[in-house]
Amino acid sequence: MPTVAIAGASGYAGAELVRLLQNHPNFDLITIAAGSNAGSRLGEVHPQFAGEPELADLVFTDTTPATLASADLIFLALPHGQSAALISGLPESAKVVDLGADFRLENAAEWDMYYGGTHAGTWSYGLAEIPGNRELIANASQVANPGCYATAIALGLAPVVADGLIELQDIVVVAASGTSGAGRGAAVYLLASEVAGAMSTYKIGGTHQHTPEIEQTLRNLGGQDVTINFTPMLAPMPRGILASISVRTDASLQELEVSLGNFYANEAFVTVLPDGQLPNTAATLGSNAVHIQVAKDSRTSRATIVVALDNLIKGAAGQALQNANIMFGFPETLGLSAIGVAP
Repeated sequence: MPTVAIAGASGYAGAELVRLLQNHPNFDLITIAAGSNAGSRLGEVHPQFAGEPELADLVFTDTTPATLASADLIFLALPHGQSAALISGLPESAKVVDLGADFRLENAAEWDMYYGGTHAGTWSYGLAEIPGNRELIANASQVANPGCYATAIALGLAPVVADGLIELQDIVVVAASGTSGAGRGAAVYLLASEVAGAMSTYKIGGTHQHTPEIEQTLRNLGGQDVTINFTPMLAPMPRGILASISVRTDASLQELEVSLGNFYANEAFVTVLPDGQLPNTAATLGSNAVHIQVAKDSRTSRATIVVALDNLIKGAAGQALQNANIMFGFPETLGLSAIGVAP
């Protein structure tokens, strides 16, 4: 049975990896690592594990190559820019899934513009539902897990980009995320008093770091440059993403529905909802599911594609486990569910 280590297990995505691995029959979690929480018990930092003493009593180690090196599979759930520093010290035999951004982008100039610093390189991109990616993931020892917004928006657009149904330079996205998308670090703008009862935008005007990642994915899929105008919003909820994607198109609603339906016909985690049913974040809570719907406004020749997912599962930990399953040749759905927890 492959052994597993998680760096950054004290964060939200790291905790979800622990939870998902607890129900995975083919992976054995042996190491959890953290920064300032090194030496603490898992149950102290994440009380949701208190009912499982074997898990709750696990102790966080320091985050070093030496503490991670004995595992067959290593998840890096670290802040952006920290994974690259660990990689050189890890054994070549280990398979690694990086939940951070360090190895997602192909263009060094885009990395410098949106993240700053030296570009560490590019790994196989772990969005399995994009044609060709599964084969790359299966043959890779290092996989870059996509960003949460990037997952929602790319999956919403992939079918219509692949089928050439939309204008690639006129894509407008407004997407809202729960507060867990910002991580667990203390920040005034994430205080309950600041968030409760409020909606706010942030990183507007093309400055959000997932912008080049989304454009890169769609450009590689469609073979042409893609430009999106992306406005992210912070919603007063702990988790979830709801993305509204507006595109200009001459295609009919039926053509758009067929494009989406055919593209995801054999996907376990992506559901194109029936007519009249719209995605909502509650329906995907705690699952690896993606819900999609499309509508057409014939007056403006624009269509709206709506996507919902859980930013901590399909947007982070669940997708990372999905990629690990593929890397080890396990069934892709092992240890994961497409059924949300609602209400």
